[in-house]
Amino acid sequence: MSVSESVSVAEQEPSQGSMIQTIEELHEYLYKGLQLEHATLPPYLTALYSLHPGKNSDAWHVIRVVAVEEMLHLTLVANVLNAVGGTPNLTRPGFVPNYPTRLPSGPDYFEVHLRPFSREALDTFLKIEKPAQAASEKDRVVPMDWVALGLMSNGSAPPPDTLAELEESGAILGLVPGEPTQRFGSIGEFYEEIVRGINHLEDQAREAGRTIFTGDPARQVTSEYFYSGGGDVIKVTGRDTAVAALALVAEQGEGLHGAIFDNQDEIAHYYRFQQLELGKYYQKGDEPGDPSGPALHVDWDAVYPVKPDIKLADLEGDPEVLAAAKGFNQSYATFLTSVNLAYNGQPELLLKAVWEMFSIRDSMNRLIRNPLTGHPGANAGPTFEL
Repeated sequence: MSVSESVSVAEQEPSQGSMIQTIEELHEYLYKGLQLEHATLPPYLTALYSLHPGKNSDAWHVIRVVAVEEMLHLTLVANVLNAVGGTPNLTRPGFVPNYPTRLPSGPDYFEVHLRPFSREALDTFLKIEKPAQAASEKDRVVPMDWVALGLMSNGSAPPPDTLAELEESGAILGLVPGEPTQRFGSIGEFYEEIVRGINHLEDQAREAGRTIFTGDPARQVTSEYFYSGGGDVIKVTGRDTAVAALALVAEQGEGLHGAIFDNQDEIAHYYRFQQLELGKYYQKGDEPGDPSGPALHVDWDAVYPVKPDIKLADLEGDPEVLAAAKGFNQSYATFLTSVNLAYNGQPELLLKAVWEMFSIRDSMNRLIRNPLTGHPGANAGPTFEL
């Protein structure tokens, strides 16, 4: 059952197989949801601003729309967390992962890098947004394969302190909160578990004459404070709106039941990116994998050669570029702080955060257009080391 199907059956089958047994566990799952949604932004922004100005307008538009909608998803998850009495925290250590990070996709993990727009970057974006539903209930959560991840050679789990560090740092996303030796088979299954947890805990609360939706309504971000053009912000006031918000997050990524368009007639992210791969736009009536719209042109060479997964240490030979990279990281931290305040009772600050995004764009451009000393053929780029 997908998240979107959960909307219609939330009352009929609300408590089936929930691993989330306490409100504190639900809060932690939703924090991990915030972390997941944000983790795609740095790779998307790096690819977006690596495009040469005035070139690749189709690719620029596709990536920009997806990045803006990821901000919508971040806001929707924050609204759910606030509604159930939690506190969004985008400034928690490890919230921004140390790239490359890893995301689940069916039986395997894949690495998510900071790198310029390329066929390799597009392949990663397709993996991030790929529709994936477990074949059976037992396949929703699977043991971690530490050998495949290159973290252990004998198949055993790392020691507890290493597990805790991996879970907190964001080096591996999609882990079962509190059980880092287990992982979800996909991001969709992770959100499905949150829906099950909400249903389970709300059922228990109602039996006692209570509700889990105890959050301050004033902490909800509404459409007057955020407009993406790709879907509406949902004010979360109870079970139905919470599930609807999470359904929109899932549907905009992978599509409604894997369909091209979501229930708000927006093209799902997976199919937006697939248009770049196939060289054509989708239109209504098309089948997945067979777009029939206008041609879409991609110039793979009109891109600045950003050094993949660049770190501040790579910039030691370029003092001015190093200073610019540190300045960018500070700007990005300020941006996240503004968003965090917006999610914690000052929603009007999202308007300020939009202005800060333009400042971030200018800082990224200054980095990405600078060749690196000691790294022939490679340009600087944002490190996102906060």
